Amino acid sequence: MKPADTQATLSFSNGRPSIDLPVYGGSIGPDVIDIRKLYAQTGMFTYDPGFLSTASCQSSITYIDGDKGELLYRGYPIEQLATHCDFLETCHLLLYSTLPDVAGKADFVKRVTNHTMVNEQMQFFLRGFRRDAHPMAIMTGLVGALSAFYHDSTDIHNPEHRDISAIRLIAKMPTLVAMAYKYSAGQPYMYPRNSLSYAGNFLHMMFANPCEEYVVNPVLERALDRIFILHADHEQNASTSTVRLCGSSGTNPFAAIAAGVACLWGPAHGGANEACLNMLEDIQKMGGVAKVGEFMNQVKDKNSGVKLMGFGHRVYKNYDPRAKLMQETCREVLVALGLENDPLFKLAMALEKIALEDDYFVQRKLYPNVDFYSGIVQRAIGIPTSLFTAVFALARTVGWIAQLNEMIGDPEYKIGRPRQLFTGSTQRDVLPISQR
Repeated sequence: MKPADTQATLSFSNGRPSIDLPVYGGSIGPDVIDIRKLYAQTGMFTYDPGFLSTASCQSSITYIDGDKGELLYRGYPIEQLATHCDFLETCHLLLYSTLPDVAGKADFVKRVTNHTMVNEQMQFFLRGFRRDAHPMAIMTGLVGALSAFYHDSTDIHNPEHRDISAIRLIAKMPTLVAMAYKYSAGQPYMYPRNSLSYAGNFLHMMFANPCEEYVVNPVLERALDRIFILHADHEQNASTSTVRLCGSSGTNPFAAIAAGVACLWGPAHGGANEACLNMLEDIQKMGGVAKVGEFMNQVKDKNSGVKLMGFGHRVYKNYDPRAKLMQETCREVLVALGLENDPLFKLAMALEKIALEDDYFVQRKLYPNVDFYSGIVQRAIGIPTSLFTAVFALARTVGWIAQLNEMIGDPEYKIGRPRQLFTGSTQRDVLPISQR
C-alpha cells in the first residue's frame, strides 16, 4: 500500500485528545480511513453491522460504481466482456489479470478441458443423498469432498497448488452440477465431451442421454456462456467475503470454495433469481399481465407483506448493467426456442415498465437487477428452478478463486477476526445448584 495521501482527524466531545488516522486513495472509488491502530490508540473499536462501510481488503479484481451502474473486471467493462469474450477468456482475465491472446487462450482452454472429469467414486458419494435433496446441499458436499480426492493440491500457501486447484475447480464444477441434476432426475450421468465448449459441454452433460445424439443449440450455448460471464465476480459480496474469511485460516482451496457455495445458497444472495421466478409464477396464477398493476399496488403497501423480487440492489443505485445484457439474452433465447410469447417474459416486461415509470419505484431507485431475467433464461433453457443457484455457484467459482489467491498473496493479510460490541451480562459467579 502506498503512503497515506492525507490524514483524517478523529475528535471526541468528552475532552479526550484527538487522533490522526491515515487516509488512502484507490485508483478509482471512495477513499478509505485506516483504522488498524484505532484500538491501540483509543481502546475502542468501530461498529459496523454487515460491514457496509468497511473495506476489509485491498483488491484489484472487480470494481463496482453503484451510482453509475458500472461493473469492471480488471478494468474492463462487463458490457465489452460479455459481447467480445467467452467465459474461459474471462476466467483467464480474473485469474491472471490479462485477457489471453490466441495461443494463450488455446493453452488455457486445453488445461481446463483436461480436468473436466471427476473421480468415479463421486458417484458413490452422490448415492448417499436422497433423490429429492436440494442441489445446493449436494454441491456443498461434493465441492468440499474434492479435497479428499486431490491431496496433491491442498496447500493454500503453495502457488502451484492454488493454480492447479483453480483449474480443477473451474473444470469440474459443470460436471458436479450436471451430476447433481442427473441424480435427482434419476437419469444416467453423462461424461464430459472435450470437443465441446465450456458452456456447450455443460448443456450436453445436463440434457443428453445415452439413447440418442444431443446437438448443442448455439443460441443456448452463447446465452449460458453470457450468464457465466455476468456472474463470474462481484466485488466483496457475502459469499466472496466468506471464501476470503474461510481461506484466511489456511484451509485448502476446495474447503474455502465449499464455504462460498454454502453462503451463496441463502435466498438473499444466490437464491434471488429463483425467488424472482417464483414471484412471476405467482402473479401468473393471479391472472397474469392483467394483474400486474394490482400486484405493484400491493408492493407499495407496507402492510401487505408483498415483496418485489428482482428489483433493487445493495450496491447498484442505477440500472444493473448485467440486467441490460441479460434482457438481450433473454429475448434471443425465447425467439430461438419459439417462446417469444412466453407469459412470464411478458409479465417481466410489464413489471419493468411500471417500475421504471412509477414515481414510487423511481424515487427508491428500484431498477431491475440481473436476477430479474436470468431465471427466465434458465427456465427457457430447461434448467429446473432448484438448480439456478448451483449454476450461479458454477459461474462464481472463478471469482472466488481469484479473490482467494489475491488474499493469500497480500503481505498484509491476516486471519479474519471481527470484533463486537458486547451487550451481555457482566462477570458473575456460578452458584451451587441447590442455591439457584
